[in-house]
Amino acid sequence: MKKPDADADADTDSGRSASALISERIAELGDWRGATLGAMRKLIQQEDPDIVEEWKWMGTPVWSRSGIVCTGESYKDKVKLTFAKGASLKDPTGLFNASLDGKMRRAIDIHAGEAVDGTAFRLLVREAIMLNRAGKPKAVKKAKP
Repeated sequence: MKKPDADADADTDSGRSASALISERIAELGDWRGATLGAMRKLIQQEDPDIVEEWKWMGTPVWSRSGIVCTGESYKDKVKLTFAKGASLKDPTGLFNASLDGKMRRAIDIHAGEAVDGTAFRLLVREAIMLNRAGKPKAVKKAKP
């Protein structure tokens, strides 16, 4: 992984890399949440091997490329992947299932036993990176039912 600078990839208290801290979080979870977060991390890295892993906001895994692509949080009942500019991304397969009313973010909540379409997820990651590289996001209009 490429590092934007030492501060972005290090925990200021321990000096450990963000990648190491994310790996530790996945291992600490030790259940379906760790396996899910690890699988989603792998898909993100497969889509862009140069994506930058960061550790922000007191323990949130963040994946960035020309800006934040998404964050990965774990809760008791779900793993949440929040795309910073998700409202501007096309989501033809309907992966986004949370934070749908926000003007910027969209999220994917994954519960125990649920699977995510890896190809569709990688396309969202790719689109988020392209949007970051293009500059200011433009909101995607919601299709009328």
